Amino acid sequence: MGPLHRWWLRRQHGAGDWARLLQPVARDEWVSLDLETTGLDPRRDHVLSLAAVPVRAGRVQLSERFECRIRPDRAFGIESIRHHHITPDEAAGGMSVTPAVRAFLMWLGSRRLLGYHLAFDLAMLAPHVRAVTGFPLPHPHVELASAYARRARRARPDVPPNLELPRIAEELGVPVLGRHTALGDATTVALCWLALDERARIVR
Repeated sequence: MGPLHRWWLRRQHGAGDWARLLQPVARDEWVSLDLETTGLDPRRDHVLSLAAVPVRAGRVQLSERFECRIRPDRAFGIESIRHHHITPDEAAGGMSVTPAVRAFLMWLGSRRLLGYHLAFDLAMLAPHVRAVTGFPLPHPHVELASAYARRARRARPDVPPNLELPRIAEELGVPVLGRHTALGDATTVALCWLALDERARIVR
């Protein structure tokens, strides 16, 4: 979402309950976001867990994380369980999605978002965000894979970059933490972003 659209939203909603989402964006802080879902179709599938980790002052602020298990609206099968290791019984103990998204937005404020395959996560959240706030999520965001690919192509333009998250982490010297868990992937992406940013500063 561009500055003009954000300005228009502030005109329309700047005095409402969700004005905090439309405040000027902090330039020195990111939030690394990850979801685990029942599948890969935003039109049919449901969110099972959501985690987000602030990145500020060159550090991952894990103690300030947001983490929530979400109860899906329908059953899910064994293939989903094999991927994220969340059983139906565990999922049944989560929050319903609307209060979970509401709590997340209150925590998030206007901070910029960071993720891996972030477009999918945002598509999964989009109808719930609109239902809660009345407008789409206005936050600037960056995709880790795209940022890494740009750097990799500058370094070796003749070699197509491997954009799998474990490979990106290995290349950047970052441990892969809790793969296919929302908190683990959000933390891994945050660490990769810091490593990538550090390398960019060295190159400059």
